[in-house]
Amino acid sequence: MSRFICLIFTIFSAAVTSGQDSSGKKDLTLSGFIDLYYQYDLDDPASKDRPAFLYNHKRHNEFNINLALLKLSYAKKKVRANLGLMAGTYPQYNLAAEPALAQYLFEADIGYAISDNWSIDAGILPSHIGLETAISKDNWNLSRSILAENTPYYETGVKVNYSPNEKWTAAFLMLNGWQNIRETNSGKAIGTQVQFKPNDKLLFNSSTFIGNEKPDSAKQMRLFHNFFATYAVSEKLNAAFLFDIGTENKNTWYGTALLVQYLFAEKFSSSFRFEYYKDQGGVIVAVVQPGGFQTTGFAFNFGYSPIKNIIFRVEARQFSSANTIFIKDGIPKKNNFSLLGSIAASF
Repeated sequence: MSRFICLIFTIFSAAVTSGQDSSGKKDLTLSGFIDLYYQYDLDDPASKDRPAFLYNHKRHNEFNINLALLKLSYAKKKVRANLGLMAGTYPQYNLAAEPALAQYLFEADIGYAISDNWSIDAGILPSHIGLETAISKDNWNLSRSILAENTPYYETGVKVNYSPNEKWTAAFLMLNGWQNIRETNSGKAIGTQVQFKPNDKLLFNSSTFIGNEKPDSAKQMRLFHNFFATYAVSEKLNAAFLFDIGTENKNTWYGTALLVQYLFAEKFSSSFRFEYYKDQGGVIVAVVQPGGFQTTGFAFNFGYSPIKNIIFRVEARQFSSANTIFIKDGIPKKNNFSLLGSIAASF
């Protein structure tokens, strides 16, 4: 497998070198990202794995790579395409149910601009759900909220995009399912996304998902809605509100989060996140206890970016649960605290 990855990277480099039109403009661009981290969980888990409902920066008390990404993008006239290959603990845990080869695929899609307002994309795509992504430098906090960790980071299917003007965008999707590359049943899921940006300060997003996530013999329809809004309060202060709600087999779950980011100097930033998540029926987060999963979280993040493409960040994170879902020295407990540090670089 390592030989396969090296071969693909060599092809990437050669393609970027040769991918120019007659004007000298590149049709192909190569980009990369790497997130090196160290995390210490005060519960000191013997397995070195952080709680099961988390998928990023998963390992405790070891230096590791959360995500190493190399991406090749093509854009010319009406056609566009992306191929991203990845490694790290993020794909190791988040794509554990996928075939071995698929676990290296961050993105693999092709798109076509039908007109100025309409376009279509197909393949392995970034998720249409949520504010936070798998690329940590693009998020306000270093860690991801419980909402982001338990909704799709990627999806496989076809996406039709419509953009009537600068303020409105919309999309309709036909998908294999809820974060699936390999199909798990005979049905297909559908999704929608609508974004409204009335001005440079405000953004509203509404995303939906409808589909069966169980085998055909035990069909259960999942209905889900994701909403978030971001507001640039000033040049230095940003705020965001997130709310997810879903239902499946008469069980309802929901989560909410409030994010605040403050840029107090040219190279320094800080972020705060409050979050609450409740999944009493265990649809998304399985906890075999009365009352299911009910957890509140706080995270405080400090960042320093000495140059444009490098960022150092540290974060303190606290969980408080209604049930004893955390364990320290073999004893169940309701709280969890961790410290996380990261160096991320991109080109």
